[in-house]
Amino acid sequence: MMYVLLFLTALLGIAALLLGRILLRNRGVRRLVRSVKMRFQSVEDRGATIVDEQVAAKPRKNPRTSAIELQKVRSLMRSAEKEIALQNHAEAEHLLIQALTINPDAIDTQAELGKLYLTTGREAKAEALYKELVTKRSDVSFYANLGLAYYKQAKYVDACFAYQEALNLDPQTPERSAALGRACIAAQRFKEAAPLLEKAIQRLSRDTELMHLLAECYVQLEDKTKAEEVYRRINKIEPYNEGVKQKITALAAKQ
Repeated sequence: MMYVLLFLTALLGIAALLLGRILLRNRGVRRLVRSVKMRFQSVEDRGATIVDEQVAAKPRKNPRTSAIELQKVRSLMRSAEKEIALQNHAEAEHLLIQALTINPDAIDTQAELGKLYLTTGREAKAEALYKELVTKRSDVSFYANLGLAYYKQAKYVDACFAYQEALNLDPQTPERSAALGRACIAAQRFKEAAPLLEKAIQRLSRDTELMHLLAECYVQLEDKTKAEEVYRRINKIEPYNEGVKQKITALAAKQ
């Protein structure tokens, strides 16, 4: 009986100890909560507010604003065209850059500025613009002008690739074949140049400049027979050209 009393006494002691710890812990928690509430209330009393997190929405352009910007770009483009006609290239460039500041993605404005650079001897700037333009639109004039920008900088291999793209887009126009043929000759790709020039001359049958290029191309390929044939075709168009007659005689003597 004594052992049972001792056991119960010990059990009650353990229970009292656990209860005391729980009460102390709860009191600590309540104290912490009360402290946080007091600090929060203090912040509110000073006028602070909590702002909910929001995803920043991309501002939409007002349709009226877009229309006004478009009208401004068109007006600047018209003014630039007038200045170009008057040979006021610096003012035209300024106007076109203004238009691009309003609408940086305006392809027509970029193309006009590229053409201005190309015609005023700033081929490197024209190249940069047309290289960007061909990534936006597969336009034959963009590739042709890019080819010309390369050609004028003596980047003949690059010119060949650009002119080839222009020819792929516009295979029926003989000027495309002629331009690529010239670039191939400049790049010393005579074998590729010859059929391109032949194709162009089929349509441009009285273009003796192209015929001279073709004849010289055959000379480089050591095909004297074809070179002589081309010079004879030139001679029929220019019967008084003594230089052509001399070349025919020289080629005939070598065969």
